[in-house]
Amino acid sequence: MRILLDENLDWRLARSLAGHQVESVQKNGWAGIKNGELLARAGLAFDVFITMDGNIAFQQNYARLPLAIVALRAPSNRLRDTEPLMPKVLALLPALQPGTITVVA
Repeated sequence: MRILLDENLDWRLARSLAGHQVESVQKNGWAGIKNGELLARAGLAFDVFITMDGNIAFQQNYARLPLAIVALRAPSNRLRDTEPLMPKVLALLPALQPGTITVVA
């Protein structure tokens, strides 16, 4: 599965998503791009977008997106707080559908 990590997440989370092609917004040169354009670009190349942006469901019409969104809920976006959520994300990946948002806490 092709996964894009939002710029608010540590790129090292990719290590916890073994078996998948994981890239970061920064690696793609997309840092600073607003969510609407970012999601449009991501939808062309990725299956899943992982973010800590809790408001993304209210900012975007995600139902039309060709990718699934995973919104992480953790005390902070630091690796030590988000990495423990990756086993849950891995377990959910096969069932994710485009145009949906799944919250992982």
